Amino acid sequence: MALHRIFRAVIMGPPGSGKGTVSGRITKTFGLQHISSGDILRANINAKTELGLLMKSCIDQGQLVPDDVMSRLILRDLRAIDQSSWLLDGFPRTVTQAEALDDACSVDTVINLNVPFQTIKQRLTSRWTHLPSGRVYNTDFNPPKVPGLDDVTGEPLVQRDDDTPETVTRRLKAYETQTEPVLEYYRTTQLMKNVLHCCFPLRMCA
Repeated sequence: MALHRIFRAVIMGPPGSGKGTVSGRITKTFGLQHISSGDILRANINAKTELGLLMKSCIDQGQLVPDDVMSRLILRDLRAIDQSSWLLDGFPRTVTQAEALDDACSVDTVINLNVPFQTIKQRLTSRWTHLPSGRVYNTDFNPPKVPGLDDVTGEPLVQRDDDTPETVTRRLKAYETQTEPVLEYYRTTQLMKNVLHCCFPLRMCA
């Protein structure tokens, strides 16, 4: 089912809430382009672009990538597909980034995957990743076709260090502190669509 007008949406949710899986289903069903901030970040770091080198320096020093740098990076890619419909995943993560997005683009809706943190903690212990591509699998609900191997390349999957219980708790707390203001920002614009357990978005957008 392809949409007959340009439609732009943002999908939000804590780490491990299923954004990648839900995004894939939405974009395939409705013909949207999936714009992942993580993919853009990795591509720029690997290509050693000016912004990529700057972000890598921040990450290597354990610092957050500045809002203006992230905004420049993502908005540059969005401007390149100005006449396309898209679903933006992983951006914005702060109110400053949300304001920069609003200044540059018209967003039609914001989908928030409202998954309980305890569910996420249980889910992430079953998560395995293909590091070169960023493809994520879960042995409970989205397993690879061959256990332990990436579906596309056949290369081994790994469990990331940041999927340990202690790290997951810290990441969820950081998400709550940093991103809850963004959700409130979008609630005030009446764009927010709360989604529970990743099952409502497809019906909502139909």
